Order: sequence, then C-alpha cells, then structure tokens
Amino acid sequence: MPTGKPSSLPVTSVLFACTHNSIRSPMAEAMLKHLHGRRLYVDSVGVRSGERDPFMVEVLAELGLDAGRHRPKSFDDLNDGSFDLVISLSPEAQHRAVEMTRTMACDVEFWRVQDPTVVEGTREQRLEAYRDVRDRIRGMIVNRFPLAPTSV
Repeated sequence: MPTGKPSSLPVTSVLFACTHNSIRSPMAEAMLKHLHGRRLYVDSVGVRSGERDPFMVEVLAELGLDAGRHRPKSFDDLNDGSFDLVISLSPEAQHRAVEMTRTMACDVEFWRVQDPTVVEGTREQRLEAYRDVRDRIRGMIVNRFPLAPTSV
C-alpha cells in the first residue's frame, strides 16, 4: 500500500526509484509510460546503478512492453532533478528520495514492493516472483494514476 500524503496538485512528472534501477523502478517506468506517456514525464533511477535484468525484460515483454534498451542509472545520473512526485519502491530508495527532495517542492511516496531476486528456485519459480512484482506495481499504478474516462 502506498504511503505518503498525495498532493492535490496535478502530477506532470514522476520519478520511480529503487535500489539498483534494474527491476522494480524500470518496470514501473515502462508501465506508467505505457498508460500515460503523453500526459506525464516518467523516469526511473536507483540508489546505485545495477545491471539490466533479463527477467524484468521478459515479464514486461509478456505485456507487450519493450524494456530491452533500459540502461540502469543512479540518482547521480539524473539530468533533471525536478519532479512533482518521487515514488520509492525500496526502503533504501525512500531514504535517498527524502534527502533529494528536502529542498524541492516535490511529493514523495513509498510503495513497499518486494525484491523478486530474493526468490530462489527454478527459472519458472523465479519468473513467477517477477510476475507477482510486476502485477503488484501495475495495480498500484492503475490505482494511483487512473485513466481518464473516455467520452463517447
């Protein structure tokens, strides 16, 4: 469940943050861009930059989303540090987001999402953990950023 007090101001730019920017935050970035890409600027970072995760790429491809060109980056690699909302997906990223936004007019939310790399087992069991994380993040995104009803 997301924590943080949402602002009543409209959100036009969102930064997702996790530990390595290799699984959770790029998943969230890709899904939010897919749903609201023309209405929102969306980016993602990690506390430290990691390596692109092939399971992340695979489970997003199951939704028709291409994350094959994602290059993990850290907070230090941001070209623009101005966002309306930073959503942290790991405790370590939450601490860094709070530090970053101390001098900015920016909301910070914490969405507690398990790191799927802690699951061991067969390839299929590990992929299932990634799918669970993907689906949890997707549900949180749809809840936080609902699609506007279309007029008929």
